[in-house]
Amino acid sequence: MNIFLSPQRLDASLEVARAGSSLILNGETFDFSAMADGDTLPASAISSIWFAGQVDKEGGVLSITLLLPIPSNFSQEQAFPAPLINVPEGRVALPQPLPIQIAQIQEPEA
Repeated sequence: MNIFLSPQRLDASLEVARAGSSLILNGETFDFSAMADGDTLPASAISSIWFAGQVDKEGGVLSITLLLPIPSNFSQEQAFPAPLINVPEGRVALPQPLPIQIAQIQEPEA
């Protein structure tokens, strides 16, 4: 399975896991095992906001484009994500944001 990410500035979170020909997005399972080689499933046929493009199956490999929500402290890896090729079973590691800088509060001098 190959996953392509389409970044969008959005204050939301996305957790992705792979189980065979299924993707679990924020706890909701999307099963693509019925797709045969050469099949294309348009994003409009999938009832989820997380699919940003069609799902294709070529040579036994699923190619899926997902929306990647990025926060205001986004990293370069989130803004320009590399494709995730040959995604293994289990939790999918998505690009992470930059750490949030917390301003240090100074106590007034006595």
